[in-house]
Amino acid sequence: MKPMQTAVLSIGLACGLSGAALAEAVRDTTITEADVLAAQQAWGDALIRISDAHAKGGQEAARAAAEQALDSAYDYAQGPVLFKPTLTTDPQIFRTDREGALSYFVGGNPDYPQDTGFALKEWTDVEVDNAAVMLNGDLATSLGTVQFTDRDGNVTTVDKSWTFRKDDAGVLRIIQHHSSLQFQG
Repeated sequence: MKPMQTAVLSIGLACGLSGAALAEAVRDTTITEADVLAAQQAWGDALIRISDAHAKGGQEAARAAAEQALDSAYDYAQGPVLFKPTLTTDPQIFRTDREGALSYFVGGNPDYPQDTGFALKEWTDVEVDNAAVMLNGDLATSLGTVQFTDRDGNVTTVDKSWTFRKDDAGVLRIIQHHSSLQFQG
């Protein structure tokens, strides 16, 4: 048990907290670098699953895979997520709600007519290279690049930052996601 958890346990016992209240108070919400790396890997794997689902089962299969990915990785259930996808244009640059994010990944939403489905580009590999990961208790932020490889071997590199938090169940969730193409000067 970590020192902070031990202190909370001692105080909780002294105050007569019930077992359930004590367990909640002691629950460790600290995010580790390993947590962040696992979440990034899971995000990349989910993107590939969406691409595979589209190749094998079409738009509906891709949509189902994307819905599962969004619900397991992002924190839209708690409210807005600060999501700025790579390939969006004004007036729909930011996707703070689930429907906007889903449209970005798989397209097909008339409210977002410019979306063609980033996850449908037949990605076969996603590689994250963090420049830095900053840990701060139940929040973590990463900054770096992500390389996407398509089935023809073409590589697209984007600059990406994510901020994660642990939800009430201890699951790491994306609360901020910014992605942009690298400057070509």
